[in-house]
Amino acid sequence: MRLLPLKTLALAMLAGLAALGLGGCDKSAKPEENVLRAGFFPNVTHAQAIIARQMQRQGSPWFETRLPQGWKLEWQGFNAGPSAMESLITGSVDLTYVGPGPVINAHVKTRGTHVRLISGAAVGGSALLVPADSTLKTPADFRGKRIATPQLGNTQDVACRAWLAEGGLRIHISGGDAKVIPTANAELADMLARGDTDAVWTVEPWVTRIEKRTGAKVILERPDETTTVLAADRRVLTGPKKDAAAAFLSAHRELTAWIKAHPAEAVDLLHKGLAYEQRAKDLPREVVERAFSRVRFTVDANPADLDKAMKDAHKAGLLRETSDLAPLREFYHDENRP
Repeated sequence: MRLLPLKTLALAMLAGLAALGLGGCDKSAKPEENVLRAGFFPNVTHAQAIIARQMQRQGSPWFETRLPQGWKLEWQGFNAGPSAMESLITGSVDLTYVGPGPVINAHVKTRGTHVRLISGAAVGGSALLVPADSTLKTPADFRGKRIATPQLGNTQDVACRAWLAEGGLRIHISGGDAKVIPTANAELADMLARGDTDAVWTVEPWVTRIEKRTGAKVILERPDETTTVLAADRRVLTGPKKDAAAAFLSAHRELTAWIKAHPAEAVDLLHKGLAYEQRAKDLPREVVERAFSRVRFTVDANPADLDKAMKDAHKAGLLRETSDLAPLREFYHDENRP
C-alpha cells in the first residue's frame, strides 16, 4: 500500500474546502427530474442505508416504495464525510448519511447557506485501538507516535486531533507532536498489523474487524456521542424535490424504528449488505453482530454533540472560525416531533 504524503492530503482537503467555501452555486449539477440521490458509507453506523439497499436487492425496497409516485432513488457510496459533503454542496447528491464533523465543517465554510441536518441516524460505534501489547493510553503517550484515521477532516479524524490537542500535544495537518495519518478504512487493519501506525481511530464494523484480525484492543470509546446524521441540501428541501426529500426522511424514521424493533433481522440484512458493499468474502456474521451491539440507532442528534464537533474542528485547526448552528437545524426533526 502506498500512502499519500501528508502534504498531498492537505492540498486535497484544502481544495475540497475551497469548493465548500464557494457554496457550489455555479458548479452544482443540474437536478435530474424525479430522481433523488442519496449518499452513504459502507459502515455499520450507516445501517439504514446498508439495510435498505440489501432489502432492495432482495426484492423488498424500503425507500423506493415510500417516495412519491414516479420517483426513483439512486445511491452513491463514499469512504468518509468530506467527500460526501463536497458532493452534497456541488449537487451530485441531494442528501446523505454522514458524520457530524463534516456537516459542521460544510455549514461553516458555506456560511450556513446550503447544508441542513434533518435527522439523527446513529450514536456510538467509534473507537481508538492500539496493538494488544501497547502501553499507549493517554494523549501524552502519543508524543512521537502515529494514529491512522479514515479521511482528513472526517468525524474520527477531527475527534482524534482534538483529543491529542486537549492532552497538550501540538497537532497540525502535516504533523506536530504526533502524526495523524488519513488512510482508507479497508487498509487500517493491515497498516496496524505491519506496524505502520501505532493506533487506529475508526468506526464499526472496522473496529471489530481490526480487533478480530489483529488482536488490537480498544483504549477509548465514546458510546453516547452522535456518529451519523442525515444531512440534505437546503435547495432540495425547498425546491422541486422537497416532497421526495420529505418522503425519504419519513422512510428513514420508520426504518430506524424497524431496526430497533427487529435487531436479529437487521443484523442479517446488515451482514449481507456490508459483505456486498465491501466486496468482503471474509466478514463473519459475529463481527457484524458485535459491531451492531456497539451502535444505537436513533433519529435524534444531540445539539451538544454538534457544538462539540465544531469546537473540535476549530481546536484541530480545520476550522478558522465557528458559526451559529441554529440555521443548520432549520428542518431538523427529533424523536419527539412527528
